[in-house]
Amino acid sequence: QVQLVESGGGLVQAGGSLRLSCAGSGGTFSNYAMGWFRQAPGKEHEFAAYINWSGGSTNYVDSVKDRFTISRDNAKNTVYLQMNSLKPEDTAVYYCAASTIRATSANRYAYWGQGTQVTVSS
Repeated sequence: QVQLVESGGGLVQAGGSLRLSCAGSGGTFSNYAMGWFRQAPGKEHEFAAYINWSGGSTNYVDSVKDRFTISRDNAKNTVYLQMNSLKPEDTAVYYCAASTIRATSANRYAYWGQGTQVTVSS
């Protein structure tokens, strides 16, 4: 069973950048595909980015393409989300999650972190 802990959230002005980290423990991290999801107040979890077990394949929701970059370091059991050119509509709690398959649906991810708040001011 994998435990996931996110960090790196905070308050940033529009146009700024943040890098989120998600540290995994308790399992073989490289066995899992990883996803970043976000949840704004009153809304459901929204897929943001995906990376496969090796880091060789990624996928993004259209609204973050060319602004966000997902990456991973299996030696450090960590996945990252570099977020540039942030917009107020990116404000949400960001969660990392682990899956045994390639997926963009939240219900395909078995393990979740506790989330980290990202707030983008205009």
